[in-house]
Amino acid sequence: MVETRRRRRPISREEALARQEKKRRRKEREALNRELAKGPIDLPFCLLVLLLTGIGLVMLLSASFPSAYYDDNNPILYFQKQGVFAIIGVACMLFIGKINYQRFRGAAKPLLYLSIVLLVLVAIPGIGLIRNNARRWLGFSGTSFQFQPSEIAKVAVVLYFSDTISKKKDKMNTTRYGVAPYVLILGVLSLLMMLEPHLSGTVLILGVGAVLMLVGGINLTWVAAAVVGAGGVAFLMFSGVIQYGQSRLAMWQNPWLDPQGDGYQLVQSLLSIGSGGLWGVGLGRSRQKFLYLPEEHNDFIFAIVCEELGLIGATIIMLLFAALILRGYWIALHSRDRFGSLLVVGVTTLIAMQTFLNIGVVTGLLPTTGISLPFFSYGGTALMVQLAEMGVVLSVSRQMKPTKAG
Repeated sequence: MVETRRRRRPISREEALARQEKKRRRKEREALNRELAKGPIDLPFCLLVLLLTGIGLVMLLSASFPSAYYDDNNPILYFQKQGVFAIIGVACMLFIGKINYQRFRGAAKPLLYLSIVLLVLVAIPGIGLIRNNARRWLGFSGTSFQFQPSEIAKVAVVLYFSDTISKKKDKMNTTRYGVAPYVLILGVLSLLMMLEPHLSGTVLILGVGAVLMLVGGINLTWVAAAVVGAGGVAFLMFSGVIQYGQSRLAMWQNPWLDPQGDGYQLVQSLLSIGSGGLWGVGLGRSRQKFLYLPEEHNDFIFAIVCEELGLIGATIIMLLFAALILRGYWIALHSRDRFGSLLVVGVTTLIAMQTFLNIGVVTGLLPTTGISLPFFSYGGTALMVQLAEMGVVLSVSRQMKPTKAG
């Protein structure tokens, strides 16, 4: 059989010149990006991250030594592990901060696929590790090599949404391009995470996805529909039509209904906060951390902060978080392009939501759910991911538009 090859149509002189011009412009953009990427990082943002990480390590040491001594006869065990991850995380932050953030576009789609595969693996019995009646971890049981794929999924959503939304511009106002594909992705991730179950992680992913879609320019009708839908779900839960989480809602409204059972954790948290008063009992002098308050070095570490440092110390830490979040949004406003702005909005929103939800849960403002406090709660891989995310913000800050002050 004689194979016939299709002959390529000879290009005209005008087409050849157009291709050369396009190639020249692409090279010029790449050269400009490389030059801009050599700019200085945003020093205030970097210092705030390092300050919160340092304070977080000190508070972790204070909060965790009774549990560490009781569990492993080594009072500084959790601090040692977290310290190693903090050093690695800061190194990753500084390294990522030197990378031209335009290169992150290439990692968006593979990271999204990887996160979906890992979430599927977590849902398979015998593969996902179970802790506190939830299957959220992958790794080797009994070792330090354990991580939550949901942490990777958060970063994947930020990268993928930022990359694709930045290219669509006016198309984001349409249902086909601006809503449907992103709702599908969020739906798949949410379903996989609720199988664990992981309510707080689902809320974070849905929240950051919705914020990026809103900033990206979706029709405000969809925003109104989402608000109405969320309000409807909340009404059904409070009215008892949806049975999921009814025990948590009841204990949230009045934890003293069962102070030794389902309401125990919130009761102990409120006792910790109340014991601190205005100035606190002193760093290292908490009484509730001596095996009274569960998860005192993890999800409820802020209660120990309130007990030891008091209202004044807790307020200062909250102000540091507020300054970090505001600085992040400031960087987003001054980013050189749409992609960089969306990246920083996504990362900053994750930190803002996680901080608000954790403090809300610890203080009884929100129903109890498992969510850690960024830079403070024990968890090596989570801390590394958070610091890597801060590196992304620093990378974008290198190419900010010049400002008169800031």
